[in-house]
Amino acid sequence: MSGEEAERADIEDDQDDAGKPDSLGLTPRQIVEELDRYIIGQTDAKKMVAIALRNRARRRHLEPELRDEVNPKNILMIGPTGVGKTEIARRLARLAHAPFLKVEATKYTEVGYVGRDVEGMVRDLVDMAINMLREERRAEVIEPACRRADERVLDLLLPPRPRQRRAGAPAARRVELDETEGDAAEPLPEEEPTAPAQRWARTREKLHAQLQQGLLDDRTVEVEMRRSGTPMIGGMMFGNPAEMEIELRGMMERLMPQQPKKVEMTIREARDVLTDEEVEKMLDMDKIVREALKLAEQSGIIFVDEMDKIAGRHAGVGPDVSREGVQRDILPIVEGCTVFTKHGMITTEHILFVAAGAFHATKPSDLIPELQGRFPLRVQLTSLTVEDFRRILTEPENALTRQYQALLRTEGVEVEFTKDGIAEIAQTASRVNEQSENIGARRLYTVLEKVTEDLSYEAPEHAGRKIVIDTDYVRSHLGDIVKDVDLSKFIL
Repeated sequence: MSGEEAERADIEDDQDDAGKPDSLGLTPRQIVEELDRYIIGQTDAKKMVAIALRNRARRRHLEPELRDEVNPKNILMIGPTGVGKTEIARRLARLAHAPFLKVEATKYTEVGYVGRDVEGMVRDLVDMAINMLREERRAEVIEPACRRADERVLDLLLPPRPRQRRAGAPAARRVELDETEGDAAEPLPEEEPTAPAQRWARTREKLHAQLQQGLLDDRTVEVEMRRSGTPMIGGMMFGNPAEMEIELRGMMERLMPQQPKKVEMTIREARDVLTDEEVEKMLDMDKIVREALKLAEQSGIIFVDEMDKIAGRHAGVGPDVSREGVQRDILPIVEGCTVFTKHGMITTEHILFVAAGAFHATKPSDLIPELQGRFPLRVQLTSLTVEDFRRILTEPENALTRQYQALLRTEGVEVEFTKDGIAEIAQTASRVNEQSENIGARRLYTVLEKVTEDLSYEAPEHAGRKIVIDTDYVRSHLGDIVKDVDLSKFIL
């Protein structure tokens, strides 16, 4: 059983494994070590989310009576932008094989006018869970689906041999194959009754071999596809127009009959289309939806960013009214309620909510007391230093320097970042953050992109060369910009 299936399994099946050392999955220390592979620093925040994830595994091993009483301890991350708040939550969801959704709290301001329904975040989480499970099931059936699709392609190239022809009925039309060679082109010995079947089988084998080798990819065939007769639906003037249109279109597609239509395409395209059709036939979507609802309820993680933007409850008019209204709308979702979705009902009691915000102009105590109480765990993330920038450029598995090296290697250009060059980039990013807005590690993107701008543009002309990016190289590309403070605000 995979980790995802174990996550969705009933608790009764897990009771026998409760005494095993590894029955709870990764330990908090192992979770932090995994997060360290991609995120530099912020040890306190990593420990907190690791404990939250571990407590979920512990809860599954409790007695049923107590298990329903244990709710997740929601987390509030406080820190400037670009220090890793979102990345910590996203990587945590990947470790847990759990559906993950990121939303901005400001999206729900002025609800009913330009905002969105707060319950939409739960519906989106369910959709994420369904897509997640669907991709997992697709990976399980993709091989037999490809085989079935290949058989259908062969049927288009060489119609199936009829089992028995009625007396007096016209013979089935045979498609002549220009690409086949050898026995397929030889005349049939009429005196042998089994010769047509043997010839058909040999031709089929030859076509199958050519299909697997890609020799027929550019040949054109006609594929019969079923297209819905759904009429176009214009945007509605109530609620969220995009969501309303999607819902009505889905309803109409279920009601309107599907009309077959023949489309001409290459065999390469036909194999993809037919494979998708075969996958859909083999998937039990009703079962996937049931499992996804349970997975979202028990393991879902919702990351609510920009929580500080809706903090404010002292003024009686103006935007603070909307902000407090959004807080009160979010409150029942976080507390635990039942949300109706197009796939069924889902309760939010055991969804883990991770909120985050910079809280420069406001503070967590500006949130309404009820909402504060629903985020009992709080952690302060620290601003990044020059040393953190240097480590971010080199240590993570997805380090920026490695990304640029891989991108330019496709052009035949080898790029080497020296230690002093990396240190200069880190110093520059830190200096610009101090002189203008502090956007954290995101500043490294702008600085590094400016350093490699000319190289990326001229890379096709430098194929086969090795470029060394050291201190002099960095300063030659950034010196004038960094000296001009006003200019650096616009460019870096």
